[in-house]
Amino acid sequence: MALTLLLTLVFILSVCLLLYAAVALIQDRRFFSTAPKDIQAVAQDHPERFRGARSLGWKLVIISLFVMVGAFVYAGWDGVKNGFSFWQHWLRFAVMLYLWKAFDIVCLDWLLLTKSHFFQHYYPETEGCAGYHSFGFNRKEQLIRLAVFPFVAALMALVSMWIGGQL
Repeated sequence: MALTLLLTLVFILSVCLLLYAAVALIQDRRFFSTAPKDIQAVAQDHPERFRGARSLGWKLVIISLFVMVGAFVYAGWDGVKNGFSFWQHWLRFAVMLYLWKAFDIVCLDWLLLTKSHFFQHYYPETEGCAGYHSFGFNRKEQLIRLAVFPFVAALMALVSMWIGGQL
């Protein structure tokens, strides 16, 4: 269980790095596609904060994506190495997915979006948008993800066992 929690923490930190790289360094309004509609409407593209900022941002995004995938790959590999059953694999992946989603809802959607001024710092034109006060604006998408996660965990468990020769 300790490894599962550590890999989840690595995944979450990679998500945070990806978010920072996209918002602070790349600064492309297309990354606001999951934000409330009023924020999307007023967000503008910005010039580079410093020479090479976008290049650095894209490199950090790529690294983040590799680390995120790597956390799940390592979780599966470790399970195969330790002879996990399907249900042990499934539990590990489900825990990782649901802890990430809890972090996403509490820290990213609630704290970062509605309580801090993180986005307004990098996109000052969005200051005063009502979307910053609408926690739960993406409730439907979040509920869909929560409902799909058991199936995603099952698929990852099957793939892990298949690659490990346990099927």
